[in-house]
Amino acid sequence: MPIAVTGSIATDHLMTFPGRFADQLLADQLSHVSLSFLVDTLDIRPGGVGANIAYGLALLGQRPVLVGAAGADFGPYGAELAAAGVELAFVRTSATRHTARFLCTTDQDGNQLASFYPGAMSEAASIDLADVVRRLSGADGVDGVDLVHVGADTPEAMLRHTAAARGLGLPFAADPSQQLALLDGPRIRELVAGARLLFTNEYEHALLLGKTGWTGQEVLGRVGTWVTTLGEKGSRIAVSGEPPVEVAALPARLTADPTGVGDAFRAGFLAATVSGLGPADAARVGSALATAALESVGPQTYGIDRASLLSRITAAYGAGCGAAQFLAALPRPAAR
Repeated sequence: MPIAVTGSIATDHLMTFPGRFADQLLADQLSHVSLSFLVDTLDIRPGGVGANIAYGLALLGQRPVLVGAAGADFGPYGAELAAAGVELAFVRTSATRHTARFLCTTDQDGNQLASFYPGAMSEAASIDLADVVRRLSGADGVDGVDLVHVGADTPEAMLRHTAAARGLGLPFAADPSQQLALLDGPRIRELVAGARLLFTNEYEHALLLGKTGWTGQEVLGRVGTWVTTLGEKGSRIAVSGEPPVEVAALPARLTADPTGVGDAFRAGFLAATVSGLGPADAARVGSALATAALESVGPQTYGIDRASLLSRITAAYGAGCGAAQFLAALPRPAAR
């Protein structure tokens, strides 16, 4: 059965600044910031957390169903996603709005300044996830969905999709991501409680605790597994009643662009999880896919050279690890 991936669909405008943002910020003038950064590159790429995760899942042999909203300009972008193996039948196309835009500038230290225009994403809350699941059930041999990933979207859409998953008795992954900054404690608690998986980065981990008022143990009492990404240090896996496990990142050969690396990690983790791997091995698969994304510019331009990646996984985690076995079993070809 496929994974239903809900979340934003966007076009990324990725720029690089050859200096450091910190050098341009004056501590005594932060209340009056007016800065312009002369960038030296511009890459326009498909993006959005929902689409990025669906793309990564398709690379790993999954049949992801993308659930989100896009504009009338989505045609060429959608065609590329479909060619990669993403099901787009449940993407709502707006008649009046453009596909969302993400504008991001990265400095030489990897720091980022970004803006996000929601556009058609504003209509995502009108999508009925329960209807999506009903229409999938029995279609082309598909019997519903394995898991629902509730990624960053409009808060209304995230809450509606979470409620639908609960109502259908479907396991879901809570991944509020950057929307944590906009959500209040009660809505975050509503999104998180009962999740099979909870994804945050280290900053979001602290923000979630602060806004909900929960302790870490109280969160773990409400979710199955809490996955916290730690950047170049890898990830931390926490389960109630067990000591946390840290999984090292797969070393990168180069850092081309950090945009979408977290989405690639989630795609790897989800694909491995529904394939039966435990959390630590799922994190290793996630780390491998995240490194592949980090070594490419744009969140949907990387591919998988299975032989090369398998060699790197074996070197980092050992030949007998479940992540290596998972990658070795991927259908051919797994490269783009």
